[in-house]
Amino acid sequence: MELSQMGWLILCCLLACADAAPLYGEILSPNYPQMYPNDVQESWEISVPPGYGIRLYFTHLDIEPSQNCEYDFVKILSNDHVEGLLCGRKTSSIPGSPVLKEFYVPYNTLTVTFQSDFSNEERYTGFAAYYTAIDVNECTDFMDEPCSHFCNNYVGGYYCSCPPDYFLHDDQKNCGVNCSGNVFTELSGEISSPNYPNLYPESSRCEYRVVLEPGYRVVLNIQDRDFDVEPADSEGNCQDSLTFIAGKQHFGPYCGSRFPGPPVIKTRSNRLDIIFQTDRTAQKKGWKMRYYGDPIPCPQSVTPNSVLDPLKDNYIFKDYVTVTCIEGYEVVTAQDSQAGFHSSCQSNGEWSNSHLECVPVDCGGPETIPNGMARYQSGFEETQYGAVIRYSCEEPYYTLETRGDGVYHCSASGKWVNKEMGTTLPACVPVCGIPSTPIQEQQRIFGGSPAKPGNFPWQVLFQNPRGAGALISDRWVLTAAHVLDDLNNKPTMYAGVTNILQEVQKEEPKELIEEEEVFIHPGWMKMANPQSRTNFDNDIALLRLKKPVKMGPKISPLCLPGSSPEYELEKGRTGYIAGWGKTEKRARVVHLMKAMVPVVDMEKCRSVKPIPPADSSTFKFTDNMICAGDGTKDSCSGDSGGAYAIQDPHNDTQYYVGGLVSWGPRCGTYGLYTRVGRYRDWIIETMSRNEKAEGSDE
Repeated sequence: MELSQMGWLILCCLLACADAAPLYGEILSPNYPQMYPNDVQESWEISVPPGYGIRLYFTHLDIEPSQNCEYDFVKILSNDHVEGLLCGRKTSSIPGSPVLKEFYVPYNTLTVTFQSDFSNEERYTGFAAYYTAIDVNECTDFMDEPCSHFCNNYVGGYYCSCPPDYFLHDDQKNCGVNCSGNVFTELSGEISSPNYPNLYPESSRCEYRVVLEPGYRVVLNIQDRDFDVEPADSEGNCQDSLTFIAGKQHFGPYCGSRFPGPPVIKTRSNRLDIIFQTDRTAQKKGWKMRYYGDPIPCPQSVTPNSVLDPLKDNYIFKDYVTVTCIEGYEVVTAQDSQAGFHSSCQSNGEWSNSHLECVPVDCGGPETIPNGMARYQSGFEETQYGAVIRYSCEEPYYTLETRGDGVYHCSASGKWVNKEMGTTLPACVPVCGIPSTPIQEQQRIFGGSPAKPGNFPWQVLFQNPRGAGALISDRWVLTAAHVLDDLNNKPTMYAGVTNILQEVQKEEPKELIEEEEVFIHPGWMKMANPQSRTNFDNDIALLRLKKPVKMGPKISPLCLPGSSPEYELEKGRTGYIAGWGKTEKRARVVHLMKAMVPVVDMEKCRSVKPIPPADSSTFKFTDNMICAGDGTKDSCSGDSGGAYAIQDPHNDTQYYVGGLVSWGPRCGTYGLYTRVGRYRDWIIETMSRNEKAEGSDE
């Protein structure tokens, strides 16, 4: 019959052990069976093969008796433990048996010591003892069980085995279960300890892993009733423990009859490792838990200064929104600017396109206006949404012409906007009718004294043909139509002139102004021979300049008359005239002359006899004309087209053009002036219809 593999193993072990140590032996006291000597000490080390115990028995025992064997004795030691101490004379307690005393030890080593003192009063023969190797049942002969589950004894040793579904650890003593390697990928599920709710296995390490799709975080739910793990020791250390690891998050270790952690554990990861460790002691029913995937939330805002659509209390993985910047903000990219963008909640809890920012709309620097500027209300350059600017003009020569206050806000549209004007910019228009040097003298032109620079800043010199005109804006000159009778030659005009000679010598710079288009009143009668003209009705014309005239202390316009009745020129109203025309002594002068003359009855002009061969009866007098003078102060040839400046009835420092020097029967008496108030509507309409963009030279 063939031996089994285990049988061969046992046989081989026995043979090997037999060669290593004896299985039996004899121990005799000194001089046995004769009297043992005094004052002697001797020891015997007994050793049998590993896996065996020792049976030691005495067949003869004759040692001097003493209390507690103080004098002579034989001592049996096993691992420093005294198994026995013998003295005196012994006989067998079992009739017929040679064995007087015997000892069993489950170990393969034993020490026997004999000692006698210095004297014996009688003759004692000592002892005879024998030992044999005996098989030890390691499974039962020791207090500590050598195996966690099943112990199998054989001659000279033992081996451990495990129940089904268990495996033997490398120490060949402890059994464990195969409880690792389980991976849970469903969005929800249940996990429990091995054998739950029965006792879990000892000496085990169970590892479970939950792996959810990106965008979800693992949440655990554990009830107290579903948790029973060996409690902690006196120092608070868990003997058996349950631990959770989610990335950098660690939860536990947990143990006890109730779950010591929160009933709901929320991780920040889609991966969770569950580690359950047990030792060899006290098993409990274990644990059961539920897990589920919680969609990772995204912040309530993708970027500051924006709103989301749809609006929700919570946003989770895969949510899709439209991000719209609040009013006054926009997204600026390298390509363009836009009001918003789209975004989705990503698996890492962050919004896509979150790098895009809603920044304040920038209106850029405000546009400049001719003869004016924009000032920032904050005191420093600020062009973003909500910034405020105020337009102002170069004072005192320009004033702001606008509806409202000239204040513009940077709007959400990216444009500067005024609540009354919208995006239309204000204009700086010249301040009219205010001399930079007040007019005080009341001298006459015809033989009068020179005007001071700045007395008549609106005065325009027509050098060829000699005449005058009045600036009524920075682009328009008002004059008498007869000054322009010869349209074959464009007039040569200068502004800012007081002394023609000084201008020529460039001691006092003048500004050449060029007409672009002439507008003669449609009621003006053209004549083949202007020298024989007797009809000066509607003697008024406008010239549009090629470019604006820059205003200053020597150049500014004269106001137009108002439309109310107080601007009508009645008898007794006085005004100023100025020009470079004929005086008593000279046909022309180089210095601007001035005088103040009153409005008089038309009969005064009718009564003056003209210089022959002219006949006063041939001249036409109409309501479109004004008669002014006092019989001595008057305009004359070369003054034609100049303004008859009247003080404004509502402002004693401002003047308006009441009339234009037109004609007269004789210089130095009374003169006739075109009544400008009658042509106010025509002037305004003509200028408006033919106005061009400021600063244009087209």
